[in-house]
Amino acid sequence: MATNRTFTMIKPDAVESGHIGGILNMITEADFKIVSLKLTQLTVADAKAFYSVHAARPFYGELVEFMSRGPIVAAILEKENAIEDFRNLIGATNPADAIEGTIRKKYAKSIGENAVHGSDSDENAAIESAFHFAGREQF
Repeated sequence: MATNRTFTMIKPDAVESGHIGGILNMITEADFKIVSLKLTQLTVADAKAFYSVHAARPFYGELVEFMSRGPIVAAILEKENAIEDFRNLIGATNPADAIEGTIRKKYAKSIGENAVHGSDSDENAAIESAFHFAGREQF
């Protein structure tokens, strides 16, 4: 069952480059409602836990290091068809493959520093949202 919610993080590269406002603007212009939002930083342990699904992959250590190197913006977004619409808005993982008008085409530096995360399923959106936001922080 679709929840009409998704989870996103503005990653350290985009925060460091001053793109928080631009990315949030693209999100709201695409008719997403921001229902939870915070500036925070993942510890190494947090990043390992959040990305544990990738633990066996060769890029895992680099990913953990990258995601814990600086602040992120975590958000829960709401819109009908939220998962698919947000995945379309963020664009391909590799910004070279992303289409014009997507967040990654505009703000990502590389396949590794790709500006934003977006949940890939309703189940993962719920898990990722709960990882970052207590129940009283979800509106």
